[in-house]
Order: sequence, then structure tokens, then C-alpha cells
Amino acid sequence: MVQRLVIVESPSKARTLARFLDNSYTIRASMGHIRDLPKSTLGVDVEAGFKPQYEVIKGKEKQIRELRELAKQSDEVLLAADPDREGEAIAWHLAEALKLRNPERIVFHEVTRPAVEEALAHPRQINRSLVFAQEARRVIDRLVGYRLSPLLWKKVRTGLSAGRVQSVAVRLVCEREAEIEAFQAEESWTIDLQAQDGDGKSVVARLVGRVEKGETSKLELHTEGEVEQVFTALGADADGVLPPVPTYRVTRVERSEVSRSAAQPYTTSTMQQDASTRLRFSPKRTMMIAQELYEGVDIGAGGQVGLITYMRTDSTRISDLARDDTRRFIEASYGEEYVRKGSAKGKASPLAQDAHEAIRPTDVTRTPESVASFLSGPQQRLYDLVWRRFVASQMAPAKFARTVVTVAGNNHEFRATGTVPVFDGFNRVWKREEEKEEQDESGTVQLPALVEGQELVPLQLSAEQHFTQPPPRYTEASLIKDLEERGIGRPSTYAPTIDTIEARGYVRSEERRLYPTEVGKTVDSVLRQHFPDIVDIDFTAALEKKLDALEEGEQKYEVLVADWYGPFQKTVEKAEAGMERVRIPARDTGETCPLCGEGTLVMREGRYGPFTGCSRYPECKYIKGKEGSGEQVGENCPDCGKPLITRQGKRGPFIGCSGYPACRYVRAAAGQERQTVEPTPTGENCPDCGKPLVERPGRFGPFVACSGYPKCRYRPPKVGAADKSSPASATGKTAGTTRKKAATRPTAKKPARKLPSKSGG
Repeated sequence: MVQRLVIVESPSKARTLARFLDNSYTIRASMGHIRDLPKSTLGVDVEAGFKPQYEVIKGKEKQIRELRELAKQSDEVLLAADPDREGEAIAWHLAEALKLRNPERIVFHEVTRPAVEEALAHPRQINRSLVFAQEARRVIDRLVGYRLSPLLWKKVRTGLSAGRVQSVAVRLVCEREAEIEAFQAEESWTIDLQAQDGDGKSVVARLVGRVEKGETSKLELHTEGEVEQVFTALGADADGVLPPVPTYRVTRVERSEVSRSAAQPYTTSTMQQDASTRLRFSPKRTMMIAQELYEGVDIGAGGQVGLITYMRTDSTRISDLARDDTRRFIEASYGEEYVRKGSAKGKASPLAQDAHEAIRPTDVTRTPESVASFLSGPQQRLYDLVWRRFVASQMAPAKFARTVVTVAGNNHEFRATGTVPVFDGFNRVWKREEEKEEQDESGTVQLPALVEGQELVPLQLSAEQHFTQPPPRYTEASLIKDLEERGIGRPSTYAPTIDTIEARGYVRSEERRLYPTEVGKTVDSVLRQHFPDIVDIDFTAALEKKLDALEEGEQKYEVLVADWYGPFQKTVEKAEAGMERVRIPARDTGETCPLCGEGTLVMREGRYGPFTGCSRYPECKYIKGKEGSGEQVGENCPDCGKPLITRQGKRGPFIGCSGYPACRYVRAAAGQERQTVEPTPTGENCPDCGKPLVERPGRFGPFVACSGYPKCRYRPPKVGAADKSSPASATGKTAGTTRKKAATRPTAKKPARKLPSKSGG
């Protein structure tokens, strides 16, 4: 029997494959990448065509030895890493590290029996173009990091870093914050008319225009004075009450049927956005859970099986088989009228690689309810989201009856819109009551049956003030959406990018909104000034397209990297020569320092994150919120008269003078006083001075010493010390400390003594 070794990335994926393959297959996991560029050096030979210098990742040596031994025992080796650039690179590194002669590559977009069997039937060679694309991205990112980061350490602050994609993300957040700070709100007003028809049914219509000489012009209200003029022109009193005179007439009634189609199946980006908005999952958490669903979950009698297709994709395309199966499921579950007519194939965006299908359930008949008991809470919620989004995409549009009524009176025109659902369509599956946006768009706003020429009885006018709003701050989801639309990064990079800029302290998240920190603003400003290409959005997007061309075999690795590195190297050299030291500005909080009363509290960026301290530092070292950071205790120093404050020392809090270091007065804080223990007389006298010997507490336990200390420093030798009276001397043993000292003390050499000869007696 032919023995085959299948190598995947994770143990979970290996367990799932073991359910499908017979005993002729040995399945092992590489645990992700096994080789990478070194951590402590550049690892790229620039002079030799930018050749990367890979090394085995620390801790993977044992894994490689085991895989190498299994490969020797196998007739065939199949590399089954994920179906993308990263997976192709992992397969190539495995082939290199294991020294495989004829490795075969298999790829499948879902971990199910049919997909795996199809992949095994059509193995291929490793695609070096895919590997080169991943390698070029890795090398360029390494060159950026290793050339710019030390410069930022030297000119701004240690611990900073720059990255090709992360720096663009920081720029977007900083630009949005600048827009918000520069925004000036504009005032506007709306006026609504409340009226009744002949049957007493209510009608609410909004003022939209003024009628002059038979023509209607759009009416915009910007001040309260303009609102008062309209109230006066319409005959309303100060409270907006109108005289009940039927001078308002329905001039036009438009009825139409509108429909709304479901969104396309998920891509990586849209899944991360929806999971953030609906489930409150971070992009990183979303991808971890999606990986678990893709690699396989034990669903009881069905065994371990992948529940969703590959979760790193920028395409909304689905296979014909999946589409047909889903439509049959919809017809059987909801009725033929719910099946979408015509083509429902997703189209990839112009910037998409379109290498994989959209994210979808591997078997549409596995409803969220049927597998809920086998999934964790987060897994169940994400699977439910993916399943409903995909099924809804293959369902008929939702339909609504829309009525638009125009009402005229006193030379002003009002408009009312009513929407009534006619057919729920995909909302049968996708309806989510908590989403206000969808409620507003598809909710019921019903108008009475009005006809043209019908008179209405006016009741009241109501005015409402509005202000234009600044652009919203980015959330993690909206930043990912913007990066995708601009062609920055790829599906596998979105979550790590967000994670990196938050971990580096360039942005902070408050109430799920992203704010740039002072560090982030400073680094962004420095990079824009000295390295405009690194943070240029179009330049970065263009590089992504070149990497795509390299993947397709239309570009050469060395040419691509060299064309990028030449201008980059010149920019770095120029910056190193002319860039000046940049200080991260402190932000004034407007509070007075509670310690010195003279300075103000300012927010600074420290090595371990932002903190608030006194602006008079180093004269005043107050830090807000830090235990023992200098709160006054209400007393003055007995030595110099300045306020006493609490401080934090190595051994806990203590009280010291605020005039330190000029005044060094200190005392123990409350509860920190040392317990004073009186020495105990031993009944013996000191052999040196004659004063009594006493037992005192010490750091390493009680000890005996002269009571005349420090004038007399006599201490009797410890029990076991090497003296003539000690029993230990008879056995040749000494105390451990005495033996150690004796062993290390140099001894003088004595002249050799001549032994007497036998003849000399």
C-alpha cells in the first residue's frame, strides 16, 4: 500500500482530515510557519538581488525533525496549507526545510469530504509566483521596518515602529481626527405639518418648498428667525397652532412598488465589519473564530467537519453547485416565491484578487439551530451570521408599496412618504430587529388612503433644530472598510494591522471609536514630512497591484523590489542627514496640579503609555492616579517647612519632603512603621569591652552581639565555626560560610620541606 504524508498547518485541520482519509494517509500539522526572516538582523541580502536569509523559527526544530523522519518513511508527501499566498509560502518552506524532492501541493477551499477528495485527485506543483508575491511583501515590509524604526527611535522615541500598511492606517485615523477638529457645525431647521383627513386620520408632512408664481422652489431654513417667518406666513401662533380652516389640499399622490435586494455573501472585510457592528467582535477575534469554523468542528454523528469555506477572501463569487443547492433548500424551506430569480453570482471588486469563493457555509442544510449545541457561544453567533447572510443572498428581494403625497397650503408645499411591506423576501432570513438602519428603510410608515384634490384640516406646525455633524471617527470595522476600498492591504492583513497600531499606542479605542494618540500624530507627521511615499495611499495601493502582478507571473521579484528600494534608500539617507529631533507634545488638561499648586496637569506619552503629570516636571514629579505619586498629607516638613507628601519606594509607601532632593527628610507612612524589639540580655559579658551581650533580631534571624554597638562590634562565632573549642573542629568540618571563604582566599606557598633520609635517622 502506498503511504502518503499530508502536512497541514493546524492540529484542528489535521483532525478533520483524518475523518475523511483512510489508513494509507498520515496527517501532521506544521503549526504554521516553520521558517522566517531572523528577528535580530535584517535578513535580506540587498546586494544579492534582495535574497531573503531564512532561518528555522525557534522552537520548531523538533517539529521539523519529526516531519523529516515521516517524509522519509512515506512514498508521497502532500502539502495542504491554506489556499493563499501565505499558505503557498508555508508549503514551499516545508519543502525546503524537509528537503523534499517531489512535493505535491493540494488546495481545498472548504474542509469537507468532497472538497478534499477533489484536491487529492488533482495535485499540483508549488506555485512559485505565489511564493514570490508573499516573499516580496515580507521583504519590503522588513526593509521598511528595519530602516525606519531605528530612525524613529533616534529622532522621536525608543520603541516606535513604522510599517507599509500600518502607517497608512494611522494616517487615515489622524486625517479623520483633523477633519473633526476643523469641523464647524451649520444650523438648519425642519418644519412638520400635522393635519387630518375627513375621517380624522392623522397625516404628518414635512415642509419642502415655497410656491411663487405657480412654481415651487426648494426652501432651506438656517435660523430661528426664518422659522418664525414661515410660522407667520402660514398663520400659526407662537406655539405653532394653526386655524382649523381646510385650506390645505392634496395636490399629488404617487404610488409605486420598490424592492431591495440582499447583500452579497461575505468577504473577509465585510464579515469583520458585520461581526464588529452586530456581535461586538474585534477583527482579530472574528478571524480566530472563523478559523475554527473553517478547520472543523465535531458535530456529533456527522463527525468533525469544516462548517464554512476559507475565510480569507476578497471575492463575493460562489460556485454553481453551492448556488443550486442553496436555492433548492430555500424552495423546500420557505417556498418557491422566496427563491431569487436570475443570476445571483457575486462579482469581485476591481481591486479584488478573486482567488477564492465568498465565505459561505459548506453545507446549507446545516442550519444554525441544528449545530448550535456543538458550538461555543461565539462560534454559534458567527456561524449564524455567515449562514443567514449567504442564504439571504440567494433569496428574492423584499418588496414595499411606497406612497408619496404632496400637500399644498398658503403658498407652501409639504411632502409625506409612507412605506408598507408587501413581500418580506430575504428579510425572512436576514431580518434583525435591533438594526435601526434597516428598520428605517423597511419599516412600516402607513398613510391614510388619500386622493388628489382632497382637503386636509391643519392642526399644528412643529419645528426642530438640527446641526450638521462632523465625520464619524473610525471604528475598527469602518477603518477596515476604508482600507479595502482604497486597495490597501489584503484580507489576511486587516486584523493584524488594526491589532498592531493599537498595540504600538498609535491609536486608542474608546467606546469602540479610534482616536489617534499624540505618539500616533507625531509619527504620522514625521513620516509625511520625510517619507511621503510610505504613507501615500495611492503609492501603497499601486504596490499592492504590483504584488498581484507578481503573483500572476507578470512581474519579476528582483525588479519589483529593486524599483521600490532605490527611491526608498535615497529618502532614508536624506532623512538621516537632515531630520531633527522631534518631541512628542504634551496636551494640557486644564487642571491645576494638586501637589505644587503652580503647574497644570498635562497628558504625556510615556514608555508604557499615556499618563498625566505636572507641567513643572522635574521640579514637581506629581503623576495623577499613581499610588504614592505625591499627594499632600496636610503637614509641613519639620526641617524646611515645605509640604510633606506620600511617595512610593522599593519597600512600600513613605512620607517625604516635597523639597527633595534639596531636603531629604523622610518618615514611615501610616501602617508602615517598623516594630521596635528590645534586645534580650544573654547573661554573659563581652570579652572585648566587658559590656553585656544581648540577642537582637536581624535580617536573617536573631543574633548575639555586644550591647555597646556600634563602638564595640564584637559578635561571638557561630555554632559550627572553625575554632578549637568547637566540636566541629574535631571532625574537620566547618560552617558552610567559613568553608566558602577559605576556599576562595589565596594562600601563600610554603617552601618544600626535605624529608630525612633513612640513613640520617
